Amino acid sequence: MLPVKKVSKTRTRSRRAHHALRPVNLSPCPKCGKPKLPHVSCGTCGYVSAKLVLPMGEKEG
Repeated sequence: MLPVKKVSKTRTRSRRAHHALRPVNLSPCPKCGKPKLPHVSCGTCGYVSAKLVLPMGEKEG
């Protein structure tokens, strides 16, 4: 069976109002200054916090 009435444009667009993409929130690394995600280790230098630094492997190639 088919639906009795199509969903209106307003109802459809209201439902999709929260589907918008948000810009990525980047903050500078306090050690090297490169942009990184907050609460994540730096991909360049491995810095996490003053108490913890992750060792970064040497690049092969």
